[in-house]
Amino acid sequence: MRVAIVGATGAVGHELLRVLESSTLKFDELQLYASPRSAGVKLPFSGQELTVRATPEDAIDADLILASAGGSISKALAPAWVAGGAVVIDNSSAFRYEPDVPLVVPEVNGEAALRHKGIIANPNCTTAVAVVAVAPLHREFGVRRMIVSTYQATSGAGQKGIEELLDQTRVVLSGGEAGAEVFAHPIPFNVIPHIDAFQENGYTKEEMKVVWETRKILGDDSLKISCTAVRIPTLRTHSEAITLELERPATPEEARELLRRAAGVEVRDDPGAKLYPMPLTASGKYDVEVGRIRSSLVFEGGLDLFVAGDQLLKGAALNAVQIAEYLQAQGALKGRVAG
Repeated sequence: MRVAIVGATGAVGHELLRVLESSTLKFDELQLYASPRSAGVKLPFSGQELTVRATPEDAIDADLILASAGGSISKALAPAWVAGGAVVIDNSSAFRYEPDVPLVVPEVNGEAALRHKGIIANPNCTTAVAVVAVAPLHREFGVRRMIVSTYQATSGAGQKGIEELLDQTRVVLSGGEAGAEVFAHPIPFNVIPHIDAFQENGYTKEEMKVVWETRKILGDDSLKISCTAVRIPTLRTHSEAITLELERPATPEEARELLRRAAGVEVRDDPGAKLYPMPLTASGKYDVEVGRIRSSLVFEGGLDLFVAGDQLLKGAALNAVQIAEYLQAQGALKGRVAG
């Protein structure tokens, strides 16, 4: 089986290479593609160096394509990749809201991937982190309302976001005044309640992605969801404070026990020992940390919780590879079946 990464030199592309090295996905050839300016760059993989090629404007001779080159590239080229016989797992927002394109988090709705017509969408990183924690609670207790406040790392804006935080922090620490190009305002020692474009309803597109995508992944359009998305001056891992109103009351103890058994979750919840989810501890982890689980003071029988998940992994590269592993395990990819 032949696998290709499109967008191999980006932040998610680098993570895809790292995740594939330890993945159970079986393949015989790995091809790397990026923009023409990156053609010829060599990237390490499993003890060898692979040469990056310029992304062609037609079909790619591969069985599986992991795309992370942006929505415009995917929108323009993914149909040609599918026509050439590839299954495309796309990290951009290009196809997430198409009714016939599955939007998949394997721990939550892996079976949806089997209904693809050539393209499978990876959710927004913020959504992916949230639904891993919320889905088990929704299945057991039923979620009526979900209020989310996010604390999103600069790497959510790509490598340029990371560089702006580091560079402008140095400016401030040297006595200068920080500037802003990637973000709407200077990011050092600041928080910015503005991610993506504002919509007519006053919410940003990033906030609405959490609404639209959570409903689609959980298969429940009746869910009432509100989100406030905030950029914070950290390098990696998104955190989220989540309040849930439930159909059936749940105690914190019941929620903890349920989440301890849930795939993709690490319960980190012992305030007395100062143990709770943080970007510092969740960065680099495959599982989403969940903690600060307590009874809601607003919704009787509801819950408040805090989650932290590496958005470059579970929010992007890891989730894409897990989808591919699921497909192969189900015999739905060309090549040998995992195991």
